[in-house]
Amino acid sequence: KVTPAHDLDDFEIGIRHGLPLVSVIDTEGKMTQEADKYEGMDRYQCRQQILKDLEAYGYLVKTEPIKHAVGHCQRCGSPVEPLISEQWFVKMKPLAEPALKVVQEGDVKFVPERFTKIYEHWMNNIKDWCISRQLWWGHRIPAWYCEDCDEMIVARSEPESCPKCGGKVYQDEDVLDTWFSSALWPFSTLGWPDHTPELEYFFPTDILITGYDIIFFWVARMIFMSIEFTDQPPFHHVLIHGLVRDALGRKMSKSLGNGIDPLDVVEDYGADALRVSLVSGVSMGSDMRFYDEKIEGARNFCNKLWNAARYCFTNLEGWSPGEIWLEGGEENVFQLDQNISMPASRWILSQLELTISSVHDSLERYEPGEALDAIIHFIWDDFCDWYIEFSKEELSNSENQEETKFVLYYVLKTSLALLHPFAPFITEELWSYLPKGKGEDSIMISQYPLPGNFHVDTAAQEDIGALIEVIRGIRNMRAEVNIPTGKREKVIMLVDELKKWEEFAPYIKRLAWADPLEILLKEPDVNPPAKALASVAKGAEVFLPLAGVINIDEEIKRLEKLASEIEEDVLRTEERLSNQEFLTKAPEDIVEKQKKRRQENIEKLETVKKRISMLNQIRIS
Repeated sequence: KVTPAHDLDDFEIGIRHGLPLVSVIDTEGKMTQEADKYEGMDRYQCRQQILKDLEAYGYLVKTEPIKHAVGHCQRCGSPVEPLISEQWFVKMKPLAEPALKVVQEGDVKFVPERFTKIYEHWMNNIKDWCISRQLWWGHRIPAWYCEDCDEMIVARSEPESCPKCGGKVYQDEDVLDTWFSSALWPFSTLGWPDHTPELEYFFPTDILITGYDIIFFWVARMIFMSIEFTDQPPFHHVLIHGLVRDALGRKMSKSLGNGIDPLDVVEDYGADALRVSLVSGVSMGSDMRFYDEKIEGARNFCNKLWNAARYCFTNLEGWSPGEIWLEGGEENVFQLDQNISMPASRWILSQLELTISSVHDSLERYEPGEALDAIIHFIWDDFCDWYIEFSKEELSNSENQEETKFVLYYVLKTSLALLHPFAPFITEELWSYLPKGKGEDSIMISQYPLPGNFHVDTAAQEDIGALIEVIRGIRNMRAEVNIPTGKREKVIMLVDELKKWEEFAPYIKRLAWADPLEILLKEPDVNPPAKALASVAKGAEVFLPLAGVINIDEEIKRLEKLASEIEEDVLRTEERLSNQEFLTKAPEDIVEKQKKRRQENIEKLETVKKRISMLNQIRIS
């Protein structure tokens, strides 16, 4: 069958082949005169009657349920019947050509660039735009009709009477498509068609930020409307972001009931946590899944920053940065290279310098997700996990206190400024407690950090990087044999540079609970200890002797029992996931959790088996 009056694809076929447009369903969902004996029937009643008639005449072969994509009303859920009706259209080809040209010539650029092809495809295959809508609210179509002679009048203002016969006129009841008035937004809000100062200053603007789902609905229409009425595109860059989806990757909608009220999230986690979770780990133009674990991670990051700042404020109480750290008077230009000497201080300032450069590079490429990830990595990993721990050792030494306090102050202050556009509330609050210079009362009006205040010290990076490797290695070895955190055990190191590692010894003792710590120069006659776990870092071999620390046989038995329990759990999970009834009936999130559990247990089992193998090798050595 082909029904040009009731199907979009059939309509196109009918236009190509000159088929008549026969409407058999009216606007009330009842059959028209064209439906012959079914005239007046409700559409559902008619379908059932046709089925009965086919069966009665012997034409019905079989009935079976078929899944079909049928449009439904989003409010009442009723199936929507496509109908032919008289509407207002805008001829698009003359408008689309210049709008396509400004993109192809680079006057308007899409970021990411891949969305340019989507825009070009739509504009190359554009059809005339239906701009009339049968709604209660909206901008009325500026057309009037004469009650006497049916003359149509299109005008800027309402005519008093029909210009042809003088009869009474009435306005078209249809309203404009909402995207029609939205397309005028870039210049109509600035006083157009008048030449206002606002229009002169703000139009065209530089960047439009929007979602990929309305590139055609809004972006394209703003471009061709602006070109038509102002002879120039409304913006130079179109920055496309993705959509926020639910944890299962579905688009949030009323019908699915999976929408999330951001105010509820703010109430539970805070506005900054919500903002960070929406930006972190998301590349521009890509969708993101909204799930509890991610926003909990963002809240944990905010808590980490808050606790780090409290540590800094406690140690900076009554302290202010002395003139020795400043150069340039009012401009507060820090000459850090000349004044900072300790390796840990030079390392964290080098990491900060690299982070600032990375953030600027990401923002210039319109990748705020990358910029935020670099800031989070620096604050959480470099500053909180490592430098603050190093500073505890330095603050116990009166000779190192002044430099350490300044570095804590400078790094915290710069970190807050870097993070402020992403997490404005917590950064403004913490900023208020910092010692501040002239014009720095609010973080919002402070200078955003710029690169170039410190020369990256590669030697310090290598040395502290090796130190971190050693501490991590010791911690991992302790975890492998289940030594409790905080319990001090002997560690032996064979090193290339004795002096450097002896200077780092206080850090290793404090952060890896290595006591006693024996540091020996690598020499031909120095042999590694027997029955010890080993770890290698740049310039150092590290050993954790197990004699007297653990009972190797008992530890192997414990791990073998644990491996058996994990294997049983893996088998149970795989059995459940192979059950077709479970996969069909269980909610998607439950199935996903089972898959995740299976994968985690497989990885955990592999780790446990490696530990058992390692301990067996040590036992027989």
